[in-house]
Amino acid sequence: MMCRRHFFLLLMGMIPLGNAGCGPADAANGKLRVVVTTTIVADAVRQVGGDYVTVESLMAAGVDPHKYTPTAGDLGKLRQAQLVLYSGLHLEGKMADVLEKPVPGRGPGKAVTASLTKDRLRFADGGHAPDPHVWFDVKLWMTCVECVRDELAQADPTHEAEYRANADRYLKELAALDLEVHRKIDSIPKEKRVLVTCHDAFWYFGSAYGIEVNGLQGISTAEELGVNDVQELAQFIGRRRIPVVFAETSVPSKGLAKVLDSVKSVFGFEVAIVGGDDALYSDALGEPGTPAGTYVGMVRHNVDTIVKALTK
Repeated sequence: MMCRRHFFLLLMGMIPLGNAGCGPADAANGKLRVVVTTTIVADAVRQVGGDYVTVESLMAAGVDPHKYTPTAGDLGKLRQAQLVLYSGLHLEGKMADVLEKPVPGRGPGKAVTASLTKDRLRFADGGHAPDPHVWFDVKLWMTCVECVRDELAQADPTHEAEYRANADRYLKELAALDLEVHRKIDSIPKEKRVLVTCHDAFWYFGSAYGIEVNGLQGISTAEELGVNDVQELAQFIGRRRIPVVFAETSVPSKGLAKVLDSVKSVFGFEVAIVGGDDALYSDALGEPGTPAGTYVGMVRHNVDTIVKALTK
């Protein structure tokens, strides 16, 4: 596998050669060829694109996008794409430099979060780093779905009516999901609405649905985990007598285990950890064909898991 720096140099030099003469649809099957970065974006494109798109995701289920290292095979996918969509807000790290580069016959890739105004976003690290985990507020993700709709319609105007019809149907489903999440979280007693996870991915979720959140690492899992991070979270859990914390499917839970050891040592009580099949999905969906393999299914899995654990 080539190193990240060499991949970017190769891609920057070669990708303009791709797509020369490409039409609005894949000549092989008449479908628009869309390449995306994450499984979450891929699901949005499939929901809106329906039978008129072919979607390829650079990242598979369970892959942490913060730490993703592009492969040589990604080069071919990006060169052959007729539309490139990515999450944005630095979720993909340095890949954004390549994804934003214009390509003759196609133009630059598009961040589905591009239409979110600053007042709707959270900024960490002294206000410099945007929190990219906007999909945990269903209403924010609805705005991203509208961006997907518009980009598909622009890239393939022949099927604009179909894209808009699919988007209308899906947006209604998401509006109902937003109400469902509110109802389920409201069923948790207020004093128990505290969500502790491996990294700071759930702020939008907490802000939208009224639950306090705290993560061991920052908004990016690429950040180094320090001793102070472990001690601070252990103090928070110990002082608040938090009974349960949640592992994440795409993030190792070793650091969280250290926190719980510290809580037991200092405060003298054990904290349960929700993991395994019940771990929360944060930066990636579940395997295709599973309930959490779609955005709607992922949200439901997380909410049902949280409600079940916090109402015990």
